[in-house]
Amino acid sequence: MKKYEAMVLSCMDPRFQPKVYKYLKTKKLTGKYSAFTIAGAAIGVTHKKFKKWHSTFWDNLETSIKLHKISKLIVLNHEDCGAAKIAYNGKKFNSLIENKIHKESFKNIKKLLKRKHPYLKVSFKTLSKK
Repeated sequence: MKKYEAMVLSCMDPRFQPKVYKYLKTKKLTGKYSAFTIAGAAIGVTHKKFKKWHSTFWDNLETSIKLHKISKLIVLNHEDCGAAKIAYNGKKFNSLIENKIHKESFKNIKKLLKRKHPYLKVSFKTLSKK
């Protein structure tokens, strides 16, 4: 079985697919990762509003580790995220609140990853909407 470098967790938002591709290309990862795309990326796999999705992500990560021998998880959230708005569920939503939700999702993934797969490296990035 071929070894790949990473699994990429990214959001399903069509506006950000070109940005995800471009970011991974600049990191020279084209063709070297498995992909898991879900609403909200890290938000979708950690926030309680999306609890039913969580095990699907972890099962996919486990499969990527076994099949692709990955050594890293790359998490790509993005600005202007609809899943962040759903997670917040408040009347007022702004970039400060959204940043807090992204940071919390990164922290939660890091904590879970440390427990489930402590040998995996992880990197986080929030892609800008510009």
